[in-house]
Amino acid sequence: MRDVVSGHGLFAQCRIRPCCKAELLSCCSPTGVPQCGASLSDPNKALKIDLNSNANCVWHIQRSENQTIRLIFSYFKFNPSSSCETENIKVYDGPSSNSPLLGQVCNNTDAVPVFQSSSNSLTFLVTTNSVAFARNFFVFYYFFSPETAIDNCGGSLTGPDGTFTSPNYPAAYPEFTYCVWHIQTAKNSKISLEFQDFFLELDQNCQFDFLAVYDGLTTNTGLIGKACGVSRPTFESSSNVMTVVLSTDYANSYRGFSAQYTSVLPTSLTCSSDTMTIVLSKAYLDSLGYNETHLQLNDPSCRPVTTDQVIFSFPLSSCGTTKKDEDQSITYTNIVTLSESGNIITRKKIVQIIAKCIMENNSTLEVIYVTENNVIQNTTSVGRYNVSMSFYDSDSFSSPVLESPYYVDLNQTLFAQVSLHSTDPNLLVFLDTCTASPQSEFGSITYDLIRSGCNKDDTVVTYPPLEHYGRFRFNAFRFLRRAPSVYLQCDVLICDSNNVNSRCTKGCVSRQKRETSSYTWKTKAVVGPIRLKRDRRAADHLEAPYLQRYSFYTLSFVVLISNVIIVVAVVLKYHIRCLSRYGYQKIQSSY
Repeated sequence: MRDVVSGHGLFAQCRIRPCCKAELLSCCSPTGVPQCGASLSDPNKALKIDLNSNANCVWHIQRSENQTIRLIFSYFKFNPSSSCETENIKVYDGPSSNSPLLGQVCNNTDAVPVFQSSSNSLTFLVTTNSVAFARNFFVFYYFFSPETAIDNCGGSLTGPDGTFTSPNYPAAYPEFTYCVWHIQTAKNSKISLEFQDFFLELDQNCQFDFLAVYDGLTTNTGLIGKACGVSRPTFESSSNVMTVVLSTDYANSYRGFSAQYTSVLPTSLTCSSDTMTIVLSKAYLDSLGYNETHLQLNDPSCRPVTTDQVIFSFPLSSCGTTKKDEDQSITYTNIVTLSESGNIITRKKIVQIIAKCIMENNSTLEVIYVTENNVIQNTTSVGRYNVSMSFYDSDSFSSPVLESPYYVDLNQTLFAQVSLHSTDPNLLVFLDTCTASPQSEFGSITYDLIRSGCNKDDTVVTYPPLEHYGRFRFNAFRFLRRAPSVYLQCDVLICDSNNVNSRCTKGCVSRQKRETSSYTWKTKAVVGPIRLKRDRRAADHLEAPYLQRYSFYTLSFVVLISNVIIVVAVVLKYHIRCLSRYGYQKIQSSY
């Protein structure tokens, strides 16, 4: 049973049942008239306070025990037109309004106010202005000893994502619980908070047990929302910090909640072999005081596409993108600048979003830096170059072979090409190593055609690097032990053509002389199978006798069936004729 104390304004209750236990014992004077304010000494109490105009009510809370008081205003409704100067609740750290001021609550308070005394006494004063309006407040307090408090919950969470639960979850949470979780993720990210399970005491105004979520690291302002009951709420911060508070009173505990938070980036970058795509949320731009008209790339003529997001998508070698060869990687960089133009002065920060696509080690590393007043933040993701390999019918490399398997004659000259699909014209493709195998998995049996840029087979001829193409030719062969297929796999290096000392320009290099940082990007290309034409002809020859035998057996079976049908027809015809020779005669009567 919840013991709710009623204050000034519950006239009927005070007149009918003055000084009852369900109300404040001093709520009524001996004449039954409601009083304003009171002195409280209970270990804990919930107060419902209803006031009108021109109130100036003081409540004193004090006990003889050396304990601390926690005072929570879980619901308050002032006159909507009131100011904090004319209408407020002031809380003092001591036995009177002359004690140090802890803080105040008013119409502009953007929080669920919680105050904690430094001793065993606390005072709060409620003042209203002259406007006639029904003000409502719900406040509860409890004494506790900080050294023995059960607030062994909450804490700091700093990973990009994580989970946390209410105390004792999934069992019932304790009474007088007060937990504070501070969540902080990477700069320029936002935080999304979701609940897999949620069950707190249900109340229309979430006055008793509640969860409060704040946009920042403080509980004094920035309230995003308050929740109770059994719904599963979701919250999102406007920055990379969020605070979550769980507060419970002394009755009706339930299983609480299980929560999960994730960091959400307001910008994203995608790099492919051809393009760089930068996506910015409008909400993020709004939070910085900008919109899509304030954005530009290195080349201002490249403009974004605007829907519910702002999207820049452009070829890697355009829009002012710069390229840098960094040993084993090539980095493409462009900058989105957010600034005001056309004004003489500004008080806004100039923001630069530095987008980098780093091509290295069989992947594309995408990096975004966001700079505000020379402060740099970043995020990363992964992609890859687009490389393919095909056979061609001649050394003009104009007509690719589309059939698979590719049937060839033994010792026939085969032409192979590796192609890089990229819009950057200043790249070279180099064939480092090419091996053949009778298995598509390239198991224990392999044969080197090219190794470290050196031809290992006498018939191999490599062509000079030509922009996005690596080419070579060799004569067809077959593996012994009747392996019918040959597969080809090449390790491909991609270099910046402006770097005259890159691995792609050095040709054949022995293993002992190879440099550790001599190329930009490496991947594998596979093509096959190759099969000999004679194998296909042999298969055809094996198939012909089988078809002949099949045709002979089929014809013999048809002839046999035909003969059986003819014999049956002759027998039936003979039997019918025999029956027709013997008729039935009517017996003559003897009378």
